[in-house]
Amino acid sequence: MVTALVRLRQSLVAAALPLDLPDVEEARASRGEMVDQLEDYLIPRLMTLEAPLLAVVGGSTGAGKSTLVNSLVGERVTTSGVLRPTTRSPVLVHHPDDAHWFGQDRLLPGLVRVDHTTDDPDSLQLVASASVPQGLAILDAPDVDSVEERNRLLAAELMAAADLWLFVTSAARYADQVPWEFLRRAAERTTAVAIILDRTPDEAVQTVATHLARMLASRGLKDSPLFVVAEGTVGDDGLLPAHHVADVRSWLESLADDVDARTEVVRRTLGGAVRAITHRIHAVADACAAQGGVALALQDDVDAVYDDATAALTAALGDGSLVRGDLQARWEEFVGSGDLLRSLDTRVGGLRERLVNTIKGKPQQAERVTVAVDAALQTVVLEHAESAATRAHAAWSAQPHGAALLAGAPGDLTRASRDLRRRAERAVREWQDDVNDLVRREGADRRTSARFLAFGVGGLSVALMVEVLTSDAGAGAADAGAASEGTAGPASASRRLLDAVLGHDDVDTLVERARRGLDRLVGALMQTERTRYLSLVEAVVLEPAAAEKLRGAARRVDDLRYQASQEDAVTGENPPGMTS
Repeated sequence: MVTALVRLRQSLVAAALPLDLPDVEEARASRGEMVDQLEDYLIPRLMTLEAPLLAVVGGSTGAGKSTLVNSLVGERVTTSGVLRPTTRSPVLVHHPDDAHWFGQDRLLPGLVRVDHTTDDPDSLQLVASASVPQGLAILDAPDVDSVEERNRLLAAELMAAADLWLFVTSAARYADQVPWEFLRRAAERTTAVAIILDRTPDEAVQTVATHLARMLASRGLKDSPLFVVAEGTVGDDGLLPAHHVADVRSWLESLADDVDARTEVVRRTLGGAVRAITHRIHAVADACAAQGGVALALQDDVDAVYDDATAALTAALGDGSLVRGDLQARWEEFVGSGDLLRSLDTRVGGLRERLVNTIKGKPQQAERVTVAVDAALQTVVLEHAESAATRAHAAWSAQPHGAALLAGAPGDLTRASRDLRRRAERAVREWQDDVNDLVRREGADRRTSARFLAFGVGGLSVALMVEVLTSDAGAGAADAGAASEGTAGPASASRRLLDAVLGHDDVDTLVERARRGLDRLVGALMQTERTRYLSLVEAVVLEPAAAEKLRGAARRVDDLRYQASQEDAVTGENPPGMTS
C-alpha cells in the first residue's frame, strides 16, 4: 500500500493543470490537498503505524483552543491571548520518550522542527511534557476561520494530518459555516472526531449541547464523542480548573493506554483518508483530460493554420507566380529577345562561336537573376509567415485559455519572427549553393561541350532555379506576355535551355531534386515559426497520459484495499489503511 500511495502521489504531482479552464481552481486545490495529505500524513503514517496517536486540536477563532491544550497538559505549553489570531505556529506536545517519532522525516515533514516559541507558520514547535501520556501527542493548530489566509491553510493541512480531531467550538460559534465544512470533510473520510463544546455558560449548556448533538447526527457524526467544558476562570498559570477538562483528559488517557483502541482510531482515519483520495482522484483526472483536450485543440488550431500556410507557400514556389517583376525582367535580360534560344537551335558549324557571341555579358546577367530569385523567395516566405502568425494569433485570442498563453508569450506573435528574414536569406543562399552543386555534378561529363562551356555552371544554375519556380505552370508553356518575335516565357525558355545542354531526362531529375531541397528548406522555416506557438503549449508541461496514469494509480490502491478487505474477512483483522 505504501508503494501504491507513493506512485499515486507521483501521478498527482505530474498531473499539472496549467490552463485556466472553468472550474480549474477547484481541481488545483483538490490536487494540492491530496498531495499534501499523502506527503504529510498517509505515507509517513503507514510507515510508522506504531507512532503515537496524533490528536490535532482545531476549531473556530476564540473557541479557547490554546487554553484547552494548556489545561489538558497541565502546564502552559502554547500561547493564548486576547488578540486574534493567537496561534500562528503549531505546537506539538508529546511525552519525552516519544520524541523520536516526530523527527523531520516523520509526520508533517514540510514543517521545520524547533524547540522554542515562534510565529513562523512554517515551523513546528516540539514540546516534551511528562504530563502527556506516552502513545499520545497533542497538536495546537491555528484557527480554521482565521482572518489570515496562511493560518487557514495551515490549519487545514494540520487537520488532514491528524489521527484524531479534537474540534473545539463554543456557544457563540458552534453553528458557524467554516467549522462545519471541516466537519463535513471529516465525516466523508470517516476521520475520528471528538467535539469539545468550550466556553459555554452553565445555563446554556443543555440547549446548546442538544442542538449541537442534533447537528452532528444530521451530518454523519452521531458517533463522535461530545464533551462539554464549562466556562470557568483562567488562573494566573493560564489554565482552567483541572475538573473542567477532566472528562476530556480521561478519555485521551484511556486511548493512550489502550493499544487496540488507539490502533483502531488510526486505522479508521487512515482507511477513510485513503478511500476519500481514490474517490477524489477522478475529478482531477477529468480536469487533466480536459486540459489535454484543450491543449490538443490549441495545437490543432496552430497546425491547421501553418499547414495551410506551408501548402500555399509550397504551391507558390512552383506555379510561376514568383517569376514576375524584377525577377522576370532579369530573366528576360538573360534570355534576350530570342537570340539565345535560336543559338541553341543552330545545327551548323561554328556553334561555339555563335553561342559565345550570343552569351557575351550573360554571366553578369545570370548573377542578377540569382539576386532576383533570392529576393523573390525571401519575400514569399515572409508574406506567408506573416499571414500565418496573424491567423494563429486570432484563433488563440478567440479562446480564453489561448489568450492566457499569448499574454505570457515573449515577443509579438501577431508577426513573424524578427529574425525570419535573416534565416530566410541564409536558407535561400543554401538552396542556391545546392543548385550550383547539382549542376556542377550533372555537367561533369559535359564540361568540354560547347554549350556547357558557353553557359557555365552559373548560367545553367539560374536556368534551373527559374525552371523549379515555374515547374508546376506546365512544361513548355509560353508566358502570356511573350512577344510575337519569339521571346520565350519563363516556363519554356528555362526548360529549352536546360534540355539543350543537359538532356531532357537528366533535367527532370535535377528539377525534382532541386524542388525537394527548396521545399525542405522553406518547410523548416515555417516549422520554426509554428514552434513559437506550439512551445507555449509544451511549456505548460502537460503529461499526455496524466489522466489515465492517475486513474490507474487510484485503481491500484483500490485493488489493494479490496484485497485486504477479503483477507480481513478471513483473519478478522483490519489491515492499516484498508478499513472500508
